Amino acid sequence: MKDENCIFCKIANGEIPSATLYEDEEFRVILDLGPATRGHALILPKNHFSDLYDIDEETAAKAMVLAKKMITKLKDVLGCDGYNIVQNNGAAAGQTVFHFHMHLIPRYEGDGAGIASWKQGELSEKDKEEILKKLKD
Repeated sequence: MKDENCIFCKIANGEIPSATLYEDEEFRVILDLGPATRGHALILPKNHFSDLYDIDEETAAKAMVLAKKMITKLKDVLGCDGYNIVQNNGAAAGQTVFHFHMHLIPRYEGDGAGIASWKQGELSEKDKEEILKKLKD
């Protein structure tokens, strides 16, 4: 299932050229054209899923296994110091292309990429109790 208007469907299925790092029957991994750091890659399923809410569990699990495989290889190739694996869902979370994808972002000491640098808050007793209660209902 593809969305003919989706640019990531077209890239994942080879209709638009890309710097492909890996490909199998279900996924294509490409270098991001707007990288946060050197070697930033995207995992794109060949089938269209708008986000994590939409993707089936089997494909989501395969995407995570593929992420581990790719960062393990790329860490040696790039000589980076760590990795962020980022997956955004919805515009409020920073998703700009509504085709499930995972960002594999190499991290280098002092790279200033600004990923995972949110201001840490505090879990209030009220929020904790409310969330736990609603999950049990």
